[in-house]
Amino acid sequence: MFDGLRFNHWRAEVRDDRVVVLTFDRAASSVNTLARAVLEELEQIIERVAIEKPKGLVVISGKTAGFVAGADIGEFKVYHERGTVFESIRYGQNVFQKLSELPCPTVAAIHGHCMGGGTELALACRYRVASTDDSTRIGLPEVKLGIYPGWGGSVRLPPLVGAPAAFDMMLTGRALSASNARAIGLVDKTCEPAVLLDTALGLLKRGVQRPLKQRLTAWATNWWPVRQALAPMLVKKVSRKARKAHYPAPFALIETWRRSGGPVEARLVAEAKSVAKLANTPTAQNLVRVYFLQERLKSLGGKSHDIHNVHVVGAGVMGGDIAAWCALRGFETTLQDRSLEQVQPAIARAHTFYEKKIKREDKRAGAIARLKADVEGAGVAKADLVIEAIFENLDAKRALYAKVEETLPAGALLSSNTSSIALDDLRAELKHPAQFAGLHFFNPVAMMPLVEIVRHDSMDAETERRLAAFCRAIDKLPVPVAGTPGFLVNRILMPYLLEAMTCYSEGVPGPVIDKAALAFGMPMGPIELADTVGLDVAASVGKIMAEFLNLPIPSGLDSLLASGKRGRKDGQGFYTWENGRAKKPEVPKEYKAPEDLTDRLVLAFVNEAVACLHEGVVADEDLLDAGVIFGTGFAPFRGGPIAYVRAEGAAKLKARLEQLATRHGPRFNPRPGWDALIGG
Repeated sequence: MFDGLRFNHWRAEVRDDRVVVLTFDRAASSVNTLARAVLEELEQIIERVAIEKPKGLVVISGKTAGFVAGADIGEFKVYHERGTVFESIRYGQNVFQKLSELPCPTVAAIHGHCMGGGTELALACRYRVASTDDSTRIGLPEVKLGIYPGWGGSVRLPPLVGAPAAFDMMLTGRALSASNARAIGLVDKTCEPAVLLDTALGLLKRGVQRPLKQRLTAWATNWWPVRQALAPMLVKKVSRKARKAHYPAPFALIETWRRSGGPVEARLVAEAKSVAKLANTPTAQNLVRVYFLQERLKSLGGKSHDIHNVHVVGAGVMGGDIAAWCALRGFETTLQDRSLEQVQPAIARAHTFYEKKIKREDKRAGAIARLKADVEGAGVAKADLVIEAIFENLDAKRALYAKVEETLPAGALLSSNTSSIALDDLRAELKHPAQFAGLHFFNPVAMMPLVEIVRHDSMDAETERRLAAFCRAIDKLPVPVAGTPGFLVNRILMPYLLEAMTCYSEGVPGPVIDKAALAFGMPMGPIELADTVGLDVAASVGKIMAEFLNLPIPSGLDSLLASGKRGRKDGQGFYTWENGRAKKPEVPKEYKAPEDLTDRLVLAFVNEAVACLHEGVVADEDLLDAGVIFGTGFAPFRGGPIAYVRAEGAAKLKARLEQLATRHGPRFNPRPGWDALIGG
């Protein structure tokens, strides 16, 4: 059937029963991605199958890592530069449409990750079977790149599973397990990984009848009048989480679906036009850049770290949560504090976390077993990595390090989770400073992806590499930073928070300040963020950074702390908190925010980012943007603070800073580094 045809990325086996098993195994790659060359070979295969008319076709992966990771995002930039985005989308659509029109039954056999274009390939098949392995996840995450499924995914998914389930997948980018995918009708059968191919072959021969309720839901929710009624409801739901001006893709997806009807070809063209238009927006360009920034952080350090046993000293919120996370990710972890009474709450909190995080009882029991209380500190003698997370006091930390070094094995690493103390000061009395570094996690540990690897003048490069690899092993993104006070994230964040508190002390209502930040694209307003971090923590770090950066402390902050108000953790701070949510006071309708409020907040942030780049706190502007986005949530659609400066114009922003300095004081004087960006 395939005589004379040679493929680099596909293996076609014709079985005795005339079923073709098509194995996707992209050459020179550890994962399967759908590059143009891959699609061109697939098109040839599909055309031959259409001519030969076998009994059926099974598409399966030859990679242990998964089915298909999605499109080759590296090609996005090429299409954009050539102005061929629409044509490339249409080509992918046409290949998948040919697959969907084959006269023989087709099955996608899914094991492991199946994302984006991989899911669209599966949707073009008549049937889908997925393995029940924990690694199997099926999703359409294109919205995270500022677009939406463009190879037929937004056309095929709603009629298959119904609009509510389809839009939940496409608007959130959330990936489904095999069982959840089957529950909505995306997958026809599930099975153990060992019998995936056999199950797919059985599905080819016998087919499957989808439940009547699924078929009725799919038909009804895509009927023209229902689309007109559902679309505004979807828009309203999306609007609560994203602004159209910031993230246009979800709104474009809903509108294209609402107005598109008729034959498949017409709907595919509408999809391609809409996605091509989105792909050329600054939002999509920046989000694709953020994707590559994330991939760069993932690549730091490689995979080898030689860390198996982790010992955490300090069972407070940060130390306890770091230990719980390490145990969750497979590391034998001991947690030390001065008494069992201090360790036990952290252990209990970890067990509650595991109950929510891990569904399988055996895996949950494994995580619980890996996390052990260790009041005596016996775990130090077996540790490959010690993480210190005690209170911010230089003398206390130095005393602890001296004690730890007495029993710490040769080759083991010692690290500190300090958020503000200079690493050169911490390492001053160590016997083995080359194996010491900062390992700064962010709160809440389970949600914040970034970890700063903090350098000092005596640190060995291998220490940084091993810690970067360890961060990847626990599913965190490492960014190496200089050991100056505040490092990268806190140093940039504190001028922003202090300026927000200054505005508050001047009488600007908290909700107005927060609204201005949200309108810019921040995930949370700075007043709410200060309450969330804890006013005691914000004040402690703020005073260190204010002294280092010569910034004024906002009036009223000390009195707020003196009253015992610490924010969310106590239920009272700038706001009153109930059930973990801030109760923000009503702002009089006639109130008008200061016209320069947004500039005061954003430029305080950006000004310090420019200074950090100039001083070499990170190696380059890409690492700075990555660290700030993943460490603070800085508006991803803007690409990071330095990308924002370049987009707005460095000269223009510097001039605005000079205006703010004239109006509000020298804290807004442009920091060193602006002229290099203007010249660059």
